[in-house]
Amino acid sequence: MSTPTIVEAPSPPRTRWAAIIWGLLFAAIAAIALWMLADADRRDTVADGLLALTPTAIVTILLLTVGVLILVGGAAGLIRRAQRKLATAADPVAQADVPVSPAE
Repeated sequence: MSTPTIVEAPSPPRTRWAAIIWGLLFAAIAAIALWMLADADRRDTVADGLLALTPTAIVTILLLTVGVLILVGGAAGLIRRAQRKLATAADPVAQADVPVSPAE
């Protein structure tokens, strides 16, 4: 006597939103850096601006940078949480609906 086999449909692959968000952030930083460093006049302007920074301005920029990194990490976490919540809400097969076959 054979027992019926239950085959669940595979779930579609999840979108890796954290990778997309961080990739966009790093791509934007790279694009801005390339744009600034591509021209000699812009390079000189950036060098003069960096040399003119005060210690207070450096600390402020570092704190803002850490804040932006925390903000992006939090946004990625919120999107991941929403994605998981939607995935569990859309799961059509509940565990109670699956019959249990006796062990042989």
